[in-house]
Amino acid sequence: MDPMEQIKATFFQECQELLADLEAGLMALETGDNDPEIVNAVFRAVHSIKGGAGAFGLEELVSFAHVFETALDEMRAGRLAMSTPAVKLMLRASDMLSDHVSAAQGQTPADEQRSSALMAELAALTQDGSASAAAEPPPAFIAVPSAASPGLDSDEPVPDEIGFVPLRVNLDPPPASGWRICFTPASDLYAKANDVTPLVRELERLGPCAVHLNAEGLPDLDVMDPEAAYLNWTIDLSADCSRDAVQAAFEFVDGDCDLTIEALVPVSQAPPAMDLESVLAQARMPSPPPSDGEIQAIIDQVVPSVQVHMDQTKAGASSVSSDHPQGDAAPDAARSGQPSGPQATIRVDLDRVDRLIDLVGELVINQAMLAQRVAESGFARSSTVMVGLDDLEQLTREIQDSVMAIRAQPVKSVFQRIPRLVREIALSTGKRVRLVTEGEGTEVDKTVIERLSDPITHMIRNAVDHGLETPAERVAAGKPEEGVIRLAALHRSGRIVIEVSDDGKGINRPRVRQIAIDKGLIDPDAQLTDDEIDNLLFLPGFSTASTISNISGRGVGMDVVKRSLQALGGRIAIASTPGQGSTFTMSLPLTLAVLDGMVVTVGDQTLVAPLTSIIETLQPKPSDVRLLGPQSRVLAVRDTYAPLIDVGAVLGWREQAANPAEGVCILVENEAGGRAALLVDTIQGQRQVVIKSLEANFQDVPGIAAATILGDGRVALIIDVDAVIALRGKSPASPTFALAS
Repeated sequence: MDPMEQIKATFFQECQELLADLEAGLMALETGDNDPEIVNAVFRAVHSIKGGAGAFGLEELVSFAHVFETALDEMRAGRLAMSTPAVKLMLRASDMLSDHVSAAQGQTPADEQRSSALMAELAALTQDGSASAAAEPPPAFIAVPSAASPGLDSDEPVPDEIGFVPLRVNLDPPPASGWRICFTPASDLYAKANDVTPLVRELERLGPCAVHLNAEGLPDLDVMDPEAAYLNWTIDLSADCSRDAVQAAFEFVDGDCDLTIEALVPVSQAPPAMDLESVLAQARMPSPPPSDGEIQAIIDQVVPSVQVHMDQTKAGASSVSSDHPQGDAAPDAARSGQPSGPQATIRVDLDRVDRLIDLVGELVINQAMLAQRVAESGFARSSTVMVGLDDLEQLTREIQDSVMAIRAQPVKSVFQRIPRLVREIALSTGKRVRLVTEGEGTEVDKTVIERLSDPITHMIRNAVDHGLETPAERVAAGKPEEGVIRLAALHRSGRIVIEVSDDGKGINRPRVRQIAIDKGLIDPDAQLTDDEIDNLLFLPGFSTASTISNISGRGVGMDVVKRSLQALGGRIAIASTPGQGSTFTMSLPLTLAVLDGMVVTVGDQTLVAPLTSIIETLQPKPSDVRLLGPQSRVLAVRDTYAPLIDVGAVLGWREQAANPAEGVCILVENEAGGRAALLVDTIQGQRQVVIKSLEANFQDVPGIAAATILGDGRVALIIDVDAVIALRGKSPASPTFALAS
């Protein structure tokens, strides 16, 4: 790919992140969060998109972003109120900006008529909001070059007839209090479409500024690099503000400039100013050498002022050092091994990461094969070969963990789309909804994240449309008018769990059952438990909506959610209490590449049970096994009973159930928290295996989640624990051995 195209692709990737931040910030403003930093973050997002678009000549995107940015600038300046209509307009502008970005990528063209209308609304909003500020005096902005470059026009003073150069003296009195900012931009600042003028305007919001330009480093035009930075500025800010407030004005260019901030000396503590004519006269006229008394008088006059200035400078420097290590603090940070700034990151093509993960998978398989060959050769455990093999196994695991961490990303990228979705559905249904999110930093494999968006979207739509009552219904039920939707992510037993809950009316089970009967999905005489009735929601074509709308009612959604999760090796469970609400729990593997499993034998087959589902293994006694009905058996485990499931019989590999006393039981826990005992013939050991999709390479097999390759080259099937438990009642095998009474 052409280098420019690579840079452009990176820009569009950053645009997606910036658009997400923009929408999240606007949603926070709409909820009443008036934190100025949120407004600044929203402004920076639009400003960054505009700057990058300008570098690539995307004029339509630049034009719209400029108008949008102007309105946001008025808002953060306080000249435009953060009212609800204004924020709603900016949310629509955010959607339009996203359309312009998509159009710039060569996707669907943006609606020019809608774009022009929004630009007119933003311009009108800006004019109305800034009308009251038109009479305010312009901010003080003075640019005074301290030196002119050779070869350029200059108004520099020239020596008079006797060789004296007139002094350039600022006749304005120094500020009563404030800060002196020395600002030297790096070339990266201009490369990122930034400019010095907006930075100075930020300072002018704090108070009057006297800006002095230093052009001493400006070379001749014939040797000038157009992308280099030659100028620097000294800015005297007359404002009674904190150092942090000054630092915040340069936050957007942090790392792209050299910045020092020093406190100015108040007038009352500064040495007395001398008249200009007196200075010139003293400079022109020779004077006799001062006496010792005169020298001491000068010292007594100057030292107190210098000492005050040094004390203030030292205090300011220590304040800067505590927040931003620089100077002597930087070597100390380097010696201590602590990072002195934000960690550096790089963008890597996802295909390269996938290729690396595939290679790590092959490494795991080859390491297992090597271990198998060495074990068959009869080497002693203490031999150097076995010790080296153990080291290789440990190293392989560390490499695998590190590579998987590269793909791990927080679920925030999915969660941050939900507030806007909830807002739109609440407006269309006339309901009041508050969204609560938890665990946005929970990390999971990128592949899982990409495929989580649709299931979560379906669940949220159903929670708002079906789960929550209208405000009138909630008040009648003794609830607040505002309903609560909770979206949470957490790690549990090596898996990621996503919970979508609401405090609505819960599932109307009699109605669900009747709808299933009317649609012919169940027999009218069927006896179903509450959980089985709840699971009717996942049947294809099932819908409780009485009318078809743009939100729901067409009988698709919940079955799509279930199939999507099953394709990821996940499960979904429902817990509902009438009148109190419902909770939908989705459980998925953290990664789709490698898992730790226990290798077992069932008949002539080798299987792998996921280690995250296993609680313990045990050798059952005949007295621990009890019959339950004509075919089912349970196993007594420490004052409780667990269903005993013969894996070989459930999967159809033998007609007669095996004798538990001759096998091994694996006590497992399913996603709903229930326990069961899986009966296998033998346990070979624990291994790390690489997951290979069975559906992609063969077909879907009930009770089997995926496949893997063992160290001896054989293919082993990975057990789907939940599916095996669900199949236990469908096994035709029956026990043929004696059980304890």
